[in-house]
Amino acid sequence: MKKRIYFVLLACVALAMTSCNLFNNKTPEYYISDLQALWQETNVTNSQHFVRFTNEASDESPYFLGREWDEAEDVFESDLLAARETLGYPGNGWFKYWLEKNGELTEIHLLDNHGAEVPKIYVITVLTNSELSYYEKDRKSNKFSFKKVVGK
Repeated sequence: MKKRIYFVLLACVALAMTSCNLFNNKTPEYYISDLQALWQETNVTNSQHFVRFTNEASDESPYFLGREWDEAEDVFESDLLAARETLGYPGNGWFKYWLEKNGELTEIHLLDNHGAEVPKIYVITVLTNSELSYYEKDRKSNKFSFKKVVGK
């Protein structure tokens, strides 16, 4: 009888500990305002790849517009802005994005060829005042890390 009570008590303690862990393991919340900045990739040596998440609303709610470029390929943010003025719409290097509460970042890359849109979904792992890291949801090995750029 004592053994039975001991095992029941042990099972209750184990159950209580497990349920506490289940309720405390919340997915961190990220806010779109924290994402809206200029970021430079850091997981590539001497990277000149930049991503800017803006607060400019796209033509499709609830998405915002963003842009990315690589200065090592002689493409600059000013080139993207000039092309948009010339075309009258955002094209290559531009994307629409949205951040879900569960940390999923959806980017829909806009292409010049006949209005093609290429969706990509990323899972944010770090978003702080100075760091951003995420990986591609369908290809977890595609990981990206950025530092916030100030004054550019």
